Amino acid sequence: MRPTSRSRLPRAASSVWPVAGSSRSCSRRSPATTRASQLLGRSFFARSVHEVAPDLIGVTLLVDGVGGRIVEVEAYDQEDPASHGYRGRTPRNESMFGPSGHAYVYRSYGIHWCLNLVCGPDGVPEAALVRALEPTAGIDEQRRRRGVDDLRALCSGPGKLCQALGVTRAHDGLPLYRPPFSLRERKDVPEIVTGPRIGITRATELSWRYLEADNPYISRGRPRA
Repeated sequence: MRPTSRSRLPRAASSVWPVAGSSRSCSRRSPATTRASQLLGRSFFARSVHEVAPDLIGVTLLVDGVGGRIVEVEAYDQEDPASHGYRGRTPRNESMFGPSGHAYVYRSYGIHWCLNLVCGPDGVPEAALVRALEPTAGIDEQRRRRGVDDLRALCSGPGKLCQALGVTRAHDGLPLYRPPFSLRERKDVPEIVTGPRIGITRATELSWRYLEADNPYISRGRPRA
């Protein structure tokens, strides 16, 4: 069942996914039993976006060594009127149709690049829009690219984080499990809050926005618990 508006997902949710370069599975662990985090492989993304999206909260996303922890994402699927893939495949949204585990990058309003992580079966347009990161790596480079010093302002929005990480159309269609991308599994399961997505005019009733509860690095409009 998909979470309802402004609901909280349990901290101890459990699932298993394969990691890059390994045939075995890696379970989520509590902070007390966490080992060194592993790179996520394509199989992590080969699930419904509604499973992948909450699992992305707490994952470390780097592009050429620059990035941070994912603290906010939005889910979009093929039956979603707000999705780029809703009306079918076009040259602009080709990457959203798969394969899973690849980047879908587009320019929003002709101004900002937005990074989406493609999920689900091949040929089905599903993706998670990365809305905010908590910066942890390459912070000086992020500040240089963004032209701001405030740590909370570096990646608090999809356009901001793409600028901070240097993501452009050149990254569209690239695999997420190979350089320049690097995604490492989260070390523990954070508390997650859901709510309506931002900046859309259709399907506004759907609570497909996922955020780490009480994290100060989210974009804006924190849902009420």
